[in-house]
Amino acid sequence: MGEKRTPVEIIAKMGVFDAREKASEHAWLATGDNVIATIWAEFVSIGAGGRWFCLESLDTQHRLAGGERTALQIQRAKDRLHLLKRSLDAGQGLRAVLQTNRVAISDLETDKAAKVSMRVPDDQEWHVAAWDPDQKIAVLVRGPRGWLPTEEDMQAARARGSVPAAAPEPPAGQASREEVQAAALDYLTRHFAGYGYKTENVASQKLGYDIEVSDKKGATLLKLAVKGTAAGMAGFQLTGEERACAKRGDPWRLAVVTDAIGPAAQHKLYKPSEVDKAPGLEPLLE
Repeated sequence: MGEKRTPVEIIAKMGVFDAREKASEHAWLATGDNVIATIWAEFVSIGAGGRWFCLESLDTQHRLAGGERTALQIQRAKDRLHLLKRSLDAGQGLRAVLQTNRVAISDLETDKAAKVSMRVPDDQEWHVAAWDPDQKIAVLVRGPRGWLPTEEDMQAARARGSVPAAAPEPPAGQASREEVQAAALDYLTRHFAGYGYKTENVASQKLGYDIEVSDKKGATLLKLAVKGTAAGMAGFQLTGEERACAKRGDPWRLAVVTDAIGPAAQHKLYKPSEVDKAPGLEPLLE
């Protein structure tokens, strides 16, 4: 009943910089370090006492309706989860926009007609009430903290389709260092390619970095020394070549990929001046 605004204008008014370019994303970091997240209206469930909640899948690899995501879709899902986890770790709430689309939300990533139909800023705060990486699920709740849906409520919410069917678990066994590193290289290659950049794996050349990232015109943007980590394998070392290359400065970066072989892989880049603060870095053995 209020002033009519477009979906882009809605998030721009809430403090999202470059809202038009980011309109297709599903979560945003706004001014004041406020996290804004889309809440798809058809996945909102009602629990005890009329409390609103929805389930959030932590599986970034698979679409809600089944099937594997593209590299760009995976990165968008990871970016959203990163912001949700950021709000959880900081003990902060979420600003939410309730959203409907022109087709079922489960078809959002496969149907070009699934454009935003309506976005409505919620006047009540939401928060991440639970985060379970084992079950690959988080619970987002509207209103005051201290409440969680019952197991019965959770099962009914799952049936609404906001969480994809669990993918088969990989065979048990500890991955090797080489497998973790290969997964980290593959992850970063897909990540930057998803944004239209050219990536070249030069790890075998012992240049002091593993991946060279360049733009469409061939200009080098980043030289990444890649280190993958996984459960039970959190430490890593920099070689003499990598440290020497770091001393030469830009565009060299240390790229650490955590959970490289799992569904929740994430990365962080460190400038040469920040390398010694990177978690997991071990001293070089002479």
